[in-house]
Amino acid sequence: MRYMLLVYSKETDAPAPPEVAAGHRAVMQEAAAKGILQGAEPLKPTSTATTVRMQDGKPLILDGPFAETKEQLAGYYILDCKDLDEAIFWSAKIPTGCKGREG
Repeated sequence: MRYMLLVYSKETDAPAPPEVAAGHRAVMQEAAAKGILQGAEPLKPTSTATTVRMQDGKPLILDGPFAETKEQLAGYYILDCKDLDEAIFWSAKIPTGCKGREG
């Protein structure tokens, strides 16, 4: 079963501390070695976002995210785990925390 682990964080102008980046690399390397890593990517800051909505049948282009939030989606992991318990095990390894979604 594939699980998408969504990584949220508070967005700042400062880059992630080196130990956080190293922690993500370690999780990706370990998951790849186990053969369950399907994909993982950090996302760009919300300041680079574009939102597209349809209005009267035409796209309405807006700069920025759809809604302001306290935390932003910072990245994701897609893992092929045997069950939810294994997905939770891996989510606990992610240094910035995550919220999982089955699918």
